[in-house]
Amino acid sequence: MNRDGNIYTIVYASVMVILVAFGLAFTSQSLKSYQKKNEDIDKMKQILRSVRVQATAENAESLYKELIKESFLVDENGNKTEGDAFTTDVVKAFAGKKPLPVYVATVDGSTKYILCMQGAGLWGPLWGYLSIDDDKNTVFGSDFSHAGETPGLGAEIVTPAFSDQFKGKKLFNAEGEFKSIAIVKPGKTAEGQDYVDGISGGTITSQGVNKMIFDSMSGYVKFLTSQKQ
Repeated sequence: MNRDGNIYTIVYASVMVILVAFGLAFTSQSLKSYQKKNEDIDKMKQILRSVRVQATAENAESLYKELIKESFLVDENGNKTEGDAFTTDVVKAFAGKKPLPVYVATVDGSTKYILCMQGAGLWGPLWGYLSIDDDKNTVFGSDFSHAGETPGLGAEIVTPAFSDQFKGKKLFNAEGEFKSIAIVKPGKTAEGQDYVDGISGGTITSQGVNKMIFDSMSGYVKFLTSQKQ
């Protein structure tokens, strides 16, 4: 075949494309299990942070197994239902009003219920976990994550300075009505419900977190108001 001809060039380019595509596909498939493992470890670390436990990639799995005593799904009526809480697609669960994950942890001898949150910020998805004391009302801890909020502004929701504010806040008022926890501008208040300060300069992200908490916790209201599991 004439190496200077068009046919040779086309054949050569086609072969190279196929080889590169095969190589990339093989590499991706080979690393898939490692990627899934890393994703699982990161998720465990987030869940643990919501109960005020800091974990590393090395000890996250062992701490998770030690502290998380049970996990299950609850339906719209707050009842346990079949399914794997850890592998449930939370985005689809909230979007389709499907069963939601609940994790039960024991911290210093006390039961904590860890509930999932899913929402949207300025530039992308927001998500997190809220841990509740065994009264199913008082927040024990929280953890927030984001896909692409602005560094130094909305991205500050991942810092302890923001998440620590939720400790001791209540989802229900004295009459037992669900009120959620409001995110307000620093220096402002929210009448009739517990609240925390939003991020200065991150108004839209703060609003997104506010909506995320309300919408997500609304899905758990019947579980939280039901008899203790």
